[in-house]
Amino acid sequence: MPRTRNRLINAARRAMLQRAELHRKLGVAGEAFKPKALYNRGKYRLDAKIDDTAAAVQKQFKDNRLPIALAAAAGLAWLFREPIKEHAPRLGRKLRDLAEAGLDKIRPGDAPDADETEYLEDQDEAAQ
Repeated sequence: MPRTRNRLINAARRAMLQRAELHRKLGVAGEAFKPKALYNRGKYRLDAKIDDTAAAVQKQFKDNRLPIALAAAAGLAWLFREPIKEHAPRLGRKLRDLAEAGLDKIRPGDAPDADETEYLEDQDEAAQ
């Protein structure tokens, strides 16, 4: 009978150890499924994905600067196409008027303007 008693004692010890291990694992699993732990794990994974994506975008932009810049400019022009259609004619007229005014100042004229002539005559009379 002592052999069966020892067997029972050993079986009881194994059962207690298994039960303790199961309780420990259950505690760890329970902690892992608490809302804060789930949030932290999700946040960590999201941060890791964002970092990976940022690194990939940065590498692609570094390798392909011109095509990406052209595509970005075209995209912005497409987004603002309605305001551009509305304001471009006025802006074009203003630029044309400014260019003509600048060219008029640069071009040598045959006769000075009437305003300049009056100003010069007034200065001559004041000097005498």
